[in-house]
Amino acid sequence: MPHVHPASAESLWISVALSLVAVAYLHRWLRVAWLVPNGVEGWRAGSFFVGLLLVWVGLGSPLSRLDHDLLTVHMVQHLLLMTLAPLLLLLGAPLRLLPRNPAQRRGRMRLHPAVGWIGATATLVVWHIPGAFMLGLRSEMWHGIEQASFLVTGFLFWWPVVEPSRDTLKWPESSLLLYLFLATLPCDILSGFLVFCDRVVYPVYLASPHQFGMTALEDQQCAGALMWTCVTLVYLIAAAIVTARLLSSPASQEYAIRQSETQAIAIGKSGVQRMEVV
Repeated sequence: MPHVHPASAESLWISVALSLVAVAYLHRWLRVAWLVPNGVEGWRAGSFFVGLLLVWVGLGSPLSRLDHDLLTVHMVQHLLLMTLAPLLLLLGAPLRLLPRNPAQRRGRMRLHPAVGWIGATATLVVWHIPGAFMLGLRSEMWHGIEQASFLVTGFLFWWPVVEPSRDTLKWPESSLLLYLFLATLPCDILSGFLVFCDRVVYPVYLASPHQFGMTALEDQQCAGALMWTCVTLVYLIAAAIVTARLLSSPASQEYAIRQSETQAIAIGKSGVQRMEVV
């Protein structure tokens, strides 16, 4: 079966497009960042540029040409486009630098957390079914659709967690912890299957050159372990940050104050009752 590799011209166009996005963001950030109500701090701009770099690594770098030879490289590409790059790009708060318009307000309902979870899970499952996986390797068009779906559903998944805009649909923030936990389950099932399966799931890699001295089965196990570790670590860090945000929120602090006042009142009443008894 012929392997589809990104052409040099395609890599060039990807590099040019990402460079233009970086220049446009930097220009807008230098002009209006300090005028945004919540501010767009320097670390957010840095996060955005790192996210663009990861998109380039996944789509336009020499590494991206090895995803047809190594499942591990394919998994790296998947993790960059679906897990890391969208998160960093959204942390860059690009929408805060844009003027608000009715289209953004109409788009709120499409950003419900269920959309992100279902979209990300469906994309993960469908593209790792052997038939769909092989289609992405055989067809340049379907390979591009696969990569685009990773990136788009990555944005949809991380949107409720990062909330880069005030227009994000409101929902109980504490349920983000359950949202992140449930998102790990499909990844754990797939990565566990790749790690512990005693046969090569995608036979195309049997005919690929053995890069870095790994057999096709070892490559598959490495890919599964990489996905298992990376996704768990990223989601765990995100859950820890959400927990810290919840504990430091005004509502949480007000609740703690009320609890302290209630305990103080209870202790005071107990002391008075003891004095009356005496």
